[in-house]
Amino acid sequence: MARTITARELRDALYGTNEIALIDVRPEATYGSNHILLASNIPLGQLELRIADLVPRLGTPITLCDGGEGLAEVAAAKLAGFGYADISILEGGVNAWGAAGLELFSGLYVPSKAFGEFVEHEYGTPSVSAEELKAMMESGEDMVVLDSRPMSEFTMMNIPTGIDMPGAELVYRVQEAAPNPGTTVVVNCAGRTRSIIGAQSLINAGIPNKVVALRNGTMGWHLAGYKLEHGNMRPPPEVSADGAETARSRSRMAAERFGVRRVDSKTLATWRSEQERRTLYVLDVRTAEEFAAGHLADSRHAPGGQLVQSTDAYMATQRARVVLVDPEMVRAEMTGSWLKQLGWEEVYVLEGGLDGERLETGSRQPSLAGDLPAIETLTPGDAKKRVDAGALFVDLTRSLNYRDNHAEGARWCPREGLSAAVARSGADSVVLISADERLARLAAKDLADIGIKAAAVAGGTAAWEAAGLPMAAGMGDPLAEPDDVYMRPYDKDAGREEMERRMNAYLTWEVALVDQIGREGGISFRSYR
Repeated sequence: MARTITARELRDALYGTNEIALIDVRPEATYGSNHILLASNIPLGQLELRIADLVPRLGTPITLCDGGEGLAEVAAAKLAGFGYADISILEGGVNAWGAAGLELFSGLYVPSKAFGEFVEHEYGTPSVSAEELKAMMESGEDMVVLDSRPMSEFTMMNIPTGIDMPGAELVYRVQEAAPNPGTTVVVNCAGRTRSIIGAQSLINAGIPNKVVALRNGTMGWHLAGYKLEHGNMRPPPEVSADGAETARSRSRMAAERFGVRRVDSKTLATWRSEQERRTLYVLDVRTAEEFAAGHLADSRHAPGGQLVQSTDAYMATQRARVVLVDPEMVRAEMTGSWLKQLGWEEVYVLEGGLDGERLETGSRQPSLAGDLPAIETLTPGDAKKRVDAGALFVDLTRSLNYRDNHAEGARWCPREGLSAAVARSGADSVVLISADERLARLAAKDLADIGIKAAAVAGGTAAWEAAGLPMAAGMGDPLAEPDDVYMRPYDKDAGREEMERRMNAYLTWEVALVDQIGREGGISFRSYR
């Protein structure tokens, strides 16, 4: 049975010396409006799909928190059923944390966002405004714009002439995009953090070029009245043998400066054998294509730039061992240099990369905690027939993805609200679909437990679309109010004036984080100047 823990007791544990994982089980939108800084968000409906990766050791001390509405108690019972043995619940929820005089934060990935502001203040990372960049372009200055976001974000919107080069790839590939030391390198993201970290990465690696961050990224460009490009796929250049050698020399210099150590395969094997008493994260920081071509069997894909940008989405256990994998070493060493500065003390880079290790190919599904229930599954064609016969059709996919593309006729609902929504509808037969078939099967079991016949679409949304069945876009008539996404300013359906108001508010929030983290319940970062 889970015990309770007070806010002050939790504070002492979070800033102590032992492993601890703090998990906020509320929906993302609620979490994003008000949460404890070091809490990782795993909404209750996603618990089976995410807890095993974020908290892989069953003996890890886990504290659960919510808003006092009882979600933590439900989560505690589930975790105990999965075999987790050390579970506590924050007494009074996040509001008790605030009432104890401890700081609460809004937004997502706040430790990393605050760290970006700290880096700019501490190291004086140079930047240019949108107006200055525009003038550089118009004057014909020898320059290159490198976008440090994943291709999915680049395709959504990019600075004109920009090349997509996600964060950890910058030091590895910059010499191919800017071989002339006289070329100015401008690094951008959507807002601030990845622009700052990306530019400072190149500076820390000692590239000879002038390097600047684009202040406020694509949002700043838009707010200055300039047009963004949309729908582009401008990938980074391939790396030459000479370029790779240059990059390795630069990343090693940065790794040594920040104390990133290397570990051999023998030591890694020892640590694997110790996982019952120490948490081990093995993270492959290369591109998705490289990961799919061959990766360590026990590794997860965590592109280096995204890992630094959203560390709490990959690792929930504080003070764990972290081993980064990249046969070229560059991306692992640069990522490790930032994790060290973020406060992850036990960060290592695997020497030898994939040599002599057991490899797997293809992408990797998140590990599942507990057993997948034996639930009726239907081919897309049979599912369509059942829906046409009157079954309620429900899509459990993340609402932003549902809004972009979903099986026609499916109404959106989160798993957490599904039982109540189906009860209100009066339906006695339900067909469930999701991007991840396992989520639909878990939700079907929830309905079966209350006596409602439910089946899941085998293969999920991708199988439905591959079968040539009709797709649709938009939110339509959801069965519940979407609260599963804490939206970025440009995610929301809004007019230009309202979107720009939200962009300005977001950028102001980011800048203010450097002061907010200094209050009790915040965090401090070490300076390496």
